[in-house]
Amino acid sequence: MLFSFRSIAPALIPALLAQPALTSDLKSRAETALYTLQDWYNETSGLWDTCGWWNGANVMTAVADLAMVDSSVRETAVHVFNNTFHVAPAASNPHPGPEVKTVFQRDLSSRGQNAGNASDWLDSAYDDDGWWGLAWVAAYDVTKDDAYLDLAEGIFSGLKAAWGTNCDGAGIPWNPSSTYVNSITNELFLSLAAHLANRVPSQKQYYTKWARQQWDWFAAQGFLGENNTVNDGLLENCKNNGDTVWSYNQGVVLGGLVELNKAAPNAKYLESANKIAKAAIETLTDANMVVHESCEVNNCEPDATQFKGIFIRNLAMLQSASPHNTYKRVIQSCANSVWDNDRNSHNQFGVNWAGPIHGTVDASTHSSALEALIAALAI
Repeated sequence: MLFSFRSIAPALIPALLAQPALTSDLKSRAETALYTLQDWYNETSGLWDTCGWWNGANVMTAVADLAMVDSSVRETAVHVFNNTFHVAPAASNPHPGPEVKTVFQRDLSSRGQNAGNASDWLDSAYDDDGWWGLAWVAAYDVTKDDAYLDLAEGIFSGLKAAWGTNCDGAGIPWNPSSTYVNSITNELFLSLAAHLANRVPSQKQYYTKWARQQWDWFAAQGFLGENNTVNDGLLENCKNNGDTVWSYNQGVVLGGLVELNKAAPNAKYLESANKIAKAAIETLTDANMVVHESCEVNNCEPDATQFKGIFIRNLAMLQSASPHNTYKRVIQSCANSVWDNDRNSHNQFGVNWAGPIHGTVDASTHSSALEALIAALAI
C-alpha cells in the first residue's frame, strides 16, 4: 500500500514534514564544522595544529564519528586515517617509550608491512594510549581495515601489561612512574576491551573477560561518589579522592558499559550507565540543558577543552542503547547552543557551549563542540 498523509493525524503532518529539513540542517552544520576543523590538519605531523597528542586521538575519533553517520565525508576521513597512521608516531609522539612487547591473542604475522607497530603509539601516559586505541577502533568501524583493528589490539596489549600493579592488585596507574590511579585511564581500559570484544569474534571471550573484570573492580573500588558521579581518581589508600567531577570521566564509562552490555548482555550494565549519565546531567548542565566544565570561568587549557565532546559522544552511545528523553534534550540543546551561541565568523567553536565565544579557539575546542553536532545528527 502506498504511503499517504491522509492516514496520519493532521496535527502530526507539520512535524513529519520538518524532519528531513531538520536532518539536512544538522548534516550541513556538521559538515561545515568538519571542513573548518580540517584547516588545522597538518599533513606532515598527522595531527591537528594547536592541539596535543591525546587530543589528536579524540579529534580523529570525531572525524570517524561523523563519517559513520554522513557518508559524504568518508573520503576525507579515510585520508586522515591513512595519513595519520603512517606519519603521526614519528612526527608527533611527544614521549615515545622503549620498545614494548605487545602480545596478541591471534596471529597477525600475515599483516606484514600493513600492520602498525603498537609501540610507536605508546607514550609516557597510559590514558593517552587508551585514547589512541579507541581512535583506531573508530577508524576501523568506518573502513573495516584490519590494520587499524590490529593496532588497537596491540595498544590494548600494552595497557594490559600495566594492569594489576596498584589498588587490590588491579587497575592501571596514570603512567609507568606514577602511583596515582585515575578514573579516566581505567575507564579507557574498560571501554577498549569492550569495543574489541564486539569486533574481534575469535577473541570475544578474551576481551569480554577483561572488560567484565575491569568494570567489577572499578565499580567496587570507589571511583563513584555518593551521587553516582565519577571523581577524578583514588587516594594513596585507594579511596575516592573527591576531586573534580570532569565531564569526560562521566562519559567514557558510558560507552564502555554500552559496549560491554552488547558483548555480554546484563541489565546491570545499562542500569549503572543510566545512573551515571543522569547524575552527570544533574551536576554539569545549566537551566538550558547545556553541559559545562567547571574550568570555563578561568582556563580549561590544554586538556579540559576536549572533555565535553567526549561526554556527549558517549552519551549518544547510551541514547542509542537505552533511549531517554533527557539525554536527547541535552544532546539537542548542546548542538543548537554550539551553533547559535559559541561560533565565530570563521565557523570555529570555543570552549563554552552556552556562549558567548571567548578565550582560545583551537582544534581542541572546535572538535569537542563538533561532537555535539554529530551526536544530534546521530540520534
